[in-house]
Amino acid sequence: MFSHVMIGTNNLEAAKDFYDKLLGTIGIAPGAVDRHRVFYRSKTGTFSVSKPIDGQPATPANGGTIGFLAKSPEEADAWHAAGVANGGTPCEDPPGVREMGGTRMYLAYLRDPDGNKICALHRMG
Repeated sequence: MFSHVMIGTNNLEAAKDFYDKLLGTIGIAPGAVDRHRVFYRSKTGTFSVSKPIDGQPATPANGGTIGFLAKSPEEADAWHAAGVANGGTPCEDPPGVREMGGTRMYLAYLRDPDGNKICALHRMG
Protein backbone atom coordinates (compact mmCIF):
# COMPACT_ATOMS: atom_id res chain seq x y z
CA MET A 1 0.00 0.00 0.00
CA PHE A 2 2.77 2.47 0.83
CA SER A 3 5.83 3.34 -1.23
CA HIS A 4 7.51 5.52 1.38
CA VAL A 5 7.13 7.53 4.56
CA MET A 6 8.88 10.89 5.06
CA ILE A 7 9.09 12.88 8.28
CA GLY A 8 10.60 16.25 9.04
CA THR A 9 13.67 17.18 11.04
CA ASN A 10 15.29 20.40 12.15
CA ASN A 11 18.77 18.83 12.35
CA LEU A 12 19.55 16.48 9.47
CA GLU A 13 22.93 15.34 10.82
CA ALA A 14 21.50 14.47 14.25
CA ALA A 15 18.51 12.72 12.66
CA LYS A 16 20.82 10.64 10.43
CA ASP A 17 22.95 9.63 13.41
CA PHE A 18 19.82 8.67 15.41
CA TYR A 19 18.14 6.69 12.61
CA ASP A 20 21.38 5.00 11.44
CA LYS A 21 21.77 3.53 14.94
CA LEU A 22 18.07 2.87 15.50
CA LEU A 23 17.30 1.23 12.16
CA GLY A 24 20.57 -0.69 12.20
CA THR A 25 19.07 -2.82 14.99
CA ILE A 26 16.44 -4.12 12.54
CA GLY A 27 18.83 -4.73 9.66
CA ILE A 28 18.50 -1.46 7.74
CA ALA A 29 21.71 -0.02 6.24
CA PRO A 30 22.81 3.53 7.14
CA GLY A 31 20.90 6.24 5.33
CA ALA A 32 21.98 7.90 2.10
CA VAL A 33 22.03 11.70 2.16
CA ASP A 34 20.49 13.52 -0.79
CA ARG A 35 20.87 17.28 -0.22
CA HIS A 36 18.32 18.03 2.56
CA ARG A 37 17.05 14.44 3.03
CA VAL A 38 18.24 11.05 4.26
CA PHE A 39 16.82 7.87 2.71
CA TYR A 40 16.64 4.38 4.25
CA ARG A 41 15.64 1.68 1.78
CA SER A 42 14.55 -1.94 2.18
CA LYS A 43 12.75 -4.51 0.03
CA THR A 44 9.46 -3.42 1.62
CA GLY A 45 9.72 0.36 1.28
CA THR A 46 11.56 3.59 1.95
CA PHE A 47 11.75 5.73 5.07
CA SER A 48 13.09 9.27 4.80
CA VAL A 49 13.92 12.18 7.08
CA SER A 50 13.90 15.63 5.48
CA LYS A 51 14.43 19.25 6.34
CA PRO A 52 11.17 20.98 5.29
CA ILE A 53 11.37 22.29 1.74
CA ASP A 54 9.32 25.37 2.64
CA GLY A 55 11.99 26.53 5.12
CA GLN A 56 9.60 26.42 8.08
CA PRO A 57 10.47 24.41 11.22
CA ALA A 58 9.68 20.69 11.18
CA THR A 59 6.96 19.69 13.65
CA PRO A 60 5.75 16.18 14.61
CA ALA A 61 2.33 14.93 13.59
CA ASN A 62 -0.22 15.03 16.40
CA GLY A 63 -1.78 11.56 16.47
CA GLY A 64 0.69 10.16 13.92
CA THR A 65 2.93 7.13 14.44
CA ILE A 66 5.50 5.56 12.10
CA GLY A 67 5.82 1.79 12.62
CA PHE A 68 8.87 -0.36 11.82
CA LEU A 69 8.72 -4.16 11.60
CA ALA A 70 10.78 -6.15 14.09
CA LYS A 71 11.60 -9.85 13.58
CA SER A 72 11.28 -10.66 17.30
CA PRO A 73 10.54 -9.11 20.68
CA GLU A 74 14.31 -9.06 21.29
CA GLU A 75 14.86 -7.06 18.11
CA ALA A 76 12.14 -4.59 19.20
CA ASP A 77 13.85 -4.27 22.59
CA ALA A 78 17.25 -3.63 20.92
CA TRP A 79 15.56 -1.02 18.68
CA HIS A 80 14.06 0.69 21.73
CA ALA A 81 17.33 0.60 23.69
CA ALA A 82 19.28 2.04 20.74
CA GLY A 83 16.71 4.81 20.41
CA VAL A 84 16.86 5.77 24.08
CA ALA A 85 20.69 5.61 24.08
CA ASN A 86 20.82 8.00 21.11
CA GLY A 87 18.42 10.75 22.13
CA GLY A 88 14.99 9.14 21.77
CA THR A 89 12.40 9.42 24.53
CA PRO A 90 10.22 6.50 25.68
CA CYS A 91 6.50 7.10 25.31
CA GLU A 92 3.31 5.06 25.68
CA ASP A 93 3.62 1.95 27.86
CA PRO A 94 6.98 0.21 28.23
CA PRO A 95 7.85 -2.27 25.45
CA GLY A 96 5.72 -5.37 25.71
CA VAL A 97 2.87 -7.54 24.44
CA ARG A 98 -0.42 -5.90 23.52
CA GLU A 99 -3.57 -7.67 22.40
CA MET A 100 -5.97 -6.02 19.97
CA GLY A 101 -8.91 -7.82 18.41
CA GLY A 102 -7.42 -11.28 18.98
CA THR A 103 -4.01 -10.27 17.60
CA ARG A 104 -0.95 -10.36 19.82
CA MET A 105 1.82 -7.89 19.06
CA TYR A 106 5.01 -6.86 20.78
CA LEU A 107 5.29 -3.06 20.62
CA ALA A 108 7.98 -0.57 21.62
CA TYR A 109 7.30 3.18 21.29
CA LEU A 110 9.65 6.19 21.21
CA ARG A 111 9.71 9.83 20.24
CA ASP A 112 12.71 10.67 18.08
CA PRO A 113 14.82 13.77 18.85
CA ASP A 114 12.43 15.90 16.71
CA GLY A 115 9.37 14.60 18.61
CA ASN A 116 8.05 12.20 15.94
CA LYS A 117 6.32 9.16 17.42
CA ILE A 118 7.83 5.89 16.18
CA CYS A 119 7.19 2.25 17.01
CA ALA A 120 8.81 -1.16 16.55
CA LEU A 121 6.19 -3.90 16.04
CA HIS A 122 6.54 -7.68 16.06
CA ARG A 123 3.41 -9.69 15.20
CA MET A 124 3.32 -12.68 17.51
CA GLY A 125 0.80 -14.77 15.57
